[in-house]
Amino acid sequence: MAIGERIRFIRNLRGMTQKWLGLAVGFPERAADVRMAQYEAGTRKPKENLVNDLARVLEVSPSALDVPNIESYVGLMHTLFALEDLYGLNIGNINGEVCLRLSKSNSTAFSSMFDMFSAWEEEATKLRKGEITKEEYDQWRYNYPKFDTSGKWHKVIPSQELSDALIKSLKKSKR
Repeated sequence: MAIGERIRFIRNLRGMTQKWLGLAVGFPERAADVRMAQYEAGTRKPKENLVNDLARVLEVSPSALDVPNIESYVGLMHTLFALEDLYGLNIGNINGEVCLRLSKSNSTAFSSMFDMFSAWEEEATKLRKGEITKEEYDQWRYNYPKFDTSGKWHKVIPSQELSDALIKSLKKSKR
């Protein structure tokens, strides 16, 4: 989720208008809502000092607004928080192990994410059982959904031979 989307999401969560938030961070009244709309739409990216001011007014960490840096544990946590907000990812405990799970409260997100997570779990299981190599697993992950065989997320691209035969057939039928 981009920084503008995070600002909008948290601003709405707090029940603030764009104008109110813009005024609270110091924009002049005539431009406060326009400036906030530009940041939320992604046509402007706020500089670090503005991100800090927005975070202070919204009562969140600046990391909660910015595009998370998953190369740090704090950045990873904020990525997971954004996934909670967007897709209903929840944290829980099963038999003493911390786990992430999908909430069924957003049925559309749940259905889509469930299918994708199931495809991921299927490939991970194949790797654990030795049915595929680490290289094949990585090929699947880094090209997802291109090599997804679950049938839900990949495109079927006809062969050149099939395409040529269809075009030839269509041309004949037009005569």
